[in-house]
Amino acid sequence: MSNIVSFDERVKDFKWSLAEQELGYKPGDDINIGWYCSDRICQLGKGNKTALIWEGFGGKEKSYTYDEVRVKSNVIAQFLTGLGIKPGERVCLFLDKIPELYIGLLGILKTGAVGQPLFSAFGDESLLVRLSDAQTTALFTQKKHAPKVRKILDQLPFLKHIIIVDHDPQKALGERELAFAMDEAAAVEHFEAYPTKAETHSLLHYTSGTTGKPKGVKHVHYSLISQYLTSKWVLDLQDDDIYWCTADPGWVTGTSYGIIGPFSLGVTQCVQDKGFSADNWYSFIEKHKITMWYSAPTAIRSLMKAGDEVVKKYDLSSLRHLCSVGEPLNAEAVIWSEKVFGKPFYDTFWQTETGSMMICNYPGMKVKPGSMGKPFPGITGVILDPDTFQPINEEGKIGLIAFKPDWPAMLRTYWNNEEAFKNKFRNGWYLTGDRSTIDRDGYFWFVGRDDDIINTGGHLVSPFEVESALLEHPAVAESAVVSKPDPINMEVVKAFITLKPGYEASKELELEIMNFIRKKLSPLAMPQDVEYVDMLPKTRSGKIMRRLLHAKEWNEEIGDVSSLEND
Repeated sequence: MSNIVSFDERVKDFKWSLAEQELGYKPGDDINIGWYCSDRICQLGKGNKTALIWEGFGGKEKSYTYDEVRVKSNVIAQFLTGLGIKPGERVCLFLDKIPELYIGLLGILKTGAVGQPLFSAFGDESLLVRLSDAQTTALFTQKKHAPKVRKILDQLPFLKHIIIVDHDPQKALGERELAFAMDEAAAVEHFEAYPTKAETHSLLHYTSGTTGKPKGVKHVHYSLISQYLTSKWVLDLQDDDIYWCTADPGWVTGTSYGIIGPFSLGVTQCVQDKGFSADNWYSFIEKHKITMWYSAPTAIRSLMKAGDEVVKKYDLSSLRHLCSVGEPLNAEAVIWSEKVFGKPFYDTFWQTETGSMMICNYPGMKVKPGSMGKPFPGITGVILDPDTFQPINEEGKIGLIAFKPDWPAMLRTYWNNEEAFKNKFRNGWYLTGDRSTIDRDGYFWFVGRDDDIINTGGHLVSPFEVESALLEHPAVAESAVVSKPDPINMEVVKAFITLKPGYEASKELELEIMNFIRKKLSPLAMPQDVEYVDMLPKTRSGKIMRRLLHAKEWNEEIGDVSSLEND
């Protein structure tokens, strides 16, 4: 049965207690995400339903029912309590997208400990920054990643246990290392989940560091309320869905909507732990008959770059709903997806700090390509004047995106950085650090990060608007726009461009691109300089790090690059 109801109906008389009722939770009750995403689903009679289908390199495949997820998360929980792990202590998951990562998070939460997922492609320095800040007690990893941990072990005296989930018994374990094999361990039928409450600390997620040193974002078990309902209404997850969230749980999307959302709804989800290619992804959708697909603009642009012909090789008719997250979704990508998949990608806007979706496009709501959509029911979203921090009601005027801080999944603080947390609020509003406009229908239109906006001759230019125009040219694969110094206008627009296969950088092509976008942009928004590059600097979660390009143009310090994809 579809979850689709008109947006106006959703908003009318909305209360978060609706999600509480559906989850069988009353204020003051225990609320443990690990239990809600496994034991509760089994109690609802879905124990034999497939929870997780996993594919890895070399054709490896595994699948787990909800009862197996329940039992194996119990195994992990009992193993951790046996090591003396206490509620509130941080337990890191430094793993590839393997089943131990997805089931392991539930096991950690069942003990009352705090889950700290970290992207497995991090180098030892990136790892050190985050483990040191969190004072992490235990860490799950694989033998391929263990050398990174060993390299920094002498700087982590508080890290008591390094748990290798695929240890080779022929080899000796290192200092503080333990072997643990989830699928071979004796079943643990009963484990009493720790009685966590709504405000008990659940997850510690680190921001990707696009605007400075990564900060630890503290979330609580009550975030489940937001994650459950947004998964149901925005992702439109239904009981018979086969769901694929391409995000790595090392980032917040991969936990909020790659673990908690689908498992709390008892949905079957697929995980692919293989290298990216259009053929890989399309064959995965075809094989498993994926119905709901949640991905990212970076990946969508890569699929666009691979061309339309490759799509025709596969039967993708199972797809019924597509959503996007991570960066603003250019109109061109929405139009392209309608052309090749027969349906648009629905953009969703939220952050590590918000814990759940905030401004979205919804099934049953008209999609305006390039728009972020409207605030989720229960979310009060506005744009504020950057000087007065008062709401702006003027159509088309650029302001700061802000939210009334009263939704369940909101961060409770930054770990060891209360001052930075307080700086996120003005006049009773949570500031996202992003700017947008609002149209007469209440749709938000992303303009750029607050510190990315270009002020050229007193005219505010949206990097996103220029990038979107550039992407419409058939030669442009990706673009990033920043300011560069100018003696007359103080700063002007500079564009960095990567080209699609079959195109070569030249002055002639640059002139062609400029003539193409001149019809779409105001004269002040036109790039005054274009630089062709082989690749753009990105975080490991796929976000373009414009501040690195900006720093290069302005001869500034680069700052923290621990999240850089190719550092």
